[in-house]
Amino acid sequence: MAALADLLAPRARPRLMGVVNVTPDSFSDGGRWLEPRDAIAHGRDLLADGADILDIGGESTRPGATRPLVEEELGRVVPVITALAAEGAVVSVDTMRAEVAEAALAAGATVVNDVSGGLADPRILEVVAASGAAYVAMHWRAHADHMRDFAVYDGPGGVVAAVCDELTARVRAMSAAGIAPEQVILDPGLGFAKRAEHNWELLHHIDELSSLGHPLLVGASRKSFLGRLLGDRGGTQRPVDQREYANTAITLHLARHGVWGVRVHDVRASRDALRVVERLSEEGPT
Repeated sequence: MAALADLLAPRARPRLMGVVNVTPDSFSDGGRWLEPRDAIAHGRDLLADGADILDIGGESTRPGATRPLVEEELGRVVPVITALAAEGAVVSVDTMRAEVAEAALAAGATVVNDVSGGLADPRILEVVAASGAAYVAMHWRAHADHMRDFAVYDGPGGVVAAVCDELTARVRAMSAAGIAPEQVILDPGLGFAKRAEHNWELLHHIDELSSLGHPLLVGASRKSFLGRLLGDRGGTQRPVDQREYANTAITLHLARHGVWGVRVHDVRASRDALRVVERLSEEGPT
């Protein structure tokens, strides 16, 4: 548990979780890292750029995506995790499936990043409890092919209250499954069953999410609400690969609010910005 305590301990800046999509259809870079050798090389590049954690995923969760077979997902992520963990990387597996989580942990992963928070496959909570691994539980309401139907937050307190309440319910489920509080990281799930205004509201009230008492991981990188913000007057969104400056601004906002980690595609951009802030916060020459 010492390694877990170190991973989750408060730090002066957010941890940078670099994204490695071993998929043919992810919204940001679908297919680019599908071959294991390419994904492994990309993971090494992210580490060189300053990634603290590599998040390896074999299932796209973009809006409208369909799920791969379990065998496909295993075949995508296990070789990549095995290679990168053997080289000393801190590896997270991005999966909603207990079987994949179990295989990934056996291959060397130390974090399970479950965008469903245990709702898609409740047995994943048992796997995490037995392993003692860190567990990222994201706010989630439905699979990607129909999650837009659930982007309704018209109760008292709106999206912030709903996300806090629903994540609290997931924490209770984790506890009942035997997951210790110190294993848990929460994620508000930007873009998952949420419209642009919901994402901005959650970012604006990030301190309320922190008040749930667990470290927070936030993933805004390249998402469509940034594309809309930066779009032209005709309503055309800014292309996915041209949203990084905006995401870096979000990284700095989250750093000011003490967020535990940010999940990013361009690690170098966020790391460079954080280095500047760190340098400016140091006492200058007298």
